[in-house]
Amino acid sequence: KRTLVVVGLASCLAMTGTSGLAAAPQAKPAIPTIVVLATGGTIAGAAATDTQAGYTSGQVGVDQLLAAVPQAKKLANMRGEQISNIGSQDMNDEVWLKLAKRVNELVAMPDVAGVVITHGTDTIEETAYFLNLVVKSKKPVVLTASMRPSTALSADGPLNFFNAVAVAANQDAVGRGVLVVINDWIHGASSLTKTSTTAVQTFMSPLRGLIGTVAYGVAEFYRGPVGKHTFESEFSLDGVTSLPRVDIIMAHENMDGALIDAAAAAGARGVVVAGVGNGNLTAPAVKALAAQATKGVVCVRSTRVATGLVGRNVELDDDKLGFVASMGLNPQKSRVLLRLALLKTKDAKEIQRYFIQY
Repeated sequence: KRTLVVVGLASCLAMTGTSGLAAAPQAKPAIPTIVVLATGGTIAGAAATDTQAGYTSGQVGVDQLLAAVPQAKKLANMRGEQISNIGSQDMNDEVWLKLAKRVNELVAMPDVAGVVITHGTDTIEETAYFLNLVVKSKKPVVLTASMRPSTALSADGPLNFFNAVAVAANQDAVGRGVLVVINDWIHGASSLTKTSTTAVQTFMSPLRGLIGTVAYGVAEFYRGPVGKHTFESEFSLDGVTSLPRVDIIMAHENMDGALIDAAAAAGARGVVVAGVGNGNLTAPAVKALAAQATKGVVCVRSTRVATGLVGRNVELDDDKLGFVASMGLNPQKSRVLLRLALLKTKDAKEIQRYFIQY
């Protein structure tokens, strides 16, 4: 006598661990949208041969840059805009204001996750710090560049661009201020500086160290930026069509006050002195600088030395003389901060607070 046992299909499948049905296709996770703003520079440069030192900046447009690194399309949906196409030695206020306005417009868009900016290396630290003070968002804004033109035998631009897109698309980059990604390193805008005229590893953050590293698109973050920035910043470009003039003057042996007085006569509302040592300068130069301070010219003491802080009231009595100490900012970044500060005030004590906090 046989017993017929009928087992339901679902039970059989449960015992075998298979469904017997085609699995529903898994939706691929959406990749973020990154907007690339091109300004020119060596990364968009070209030379007559692939082994010559001389080249012309700003020869390649943003569409060509995007097409040259198709691998980045796996990291983000990208679209590009050409803000300018100049060597960064020719960076100017007009481009700065245009760039900052466009970045703020883009990061306000819900569908835009971040912005990548291609730039020349000569003034990238100034542009990055400027944006760090005026961009009003936690979204990543990442600048990148190259030391070799696009036509070079071993061009560094493509991987720098790929890594910059990877960082801008990375959620861990949110809220870290404006970043600069170059040669596998992630720098904060307030800390990096160019240290070699031609070496690929030219950018260092000697005082505050790296924000992180990125290798073939894989980023590792060590820390956040030092100082107030972006969404925390008190500075705004709303209604601003021009920036006040601030000049940088290099201190040296036997310095007199002629260049300080000439800067003021030319209309400078502020002067940054790249002083010797701890922001020092000769007695005649101190006298000239103090005289201009009494006339309302804001005078900032920075240093021509590569590393180290410029302390307040250390070797000079800044309180008595009416000077501002640059703290950890080098002369070129001191100039950026002072220009924005002068849009708000010319009070040296208030401006000193900015240099301490930013």
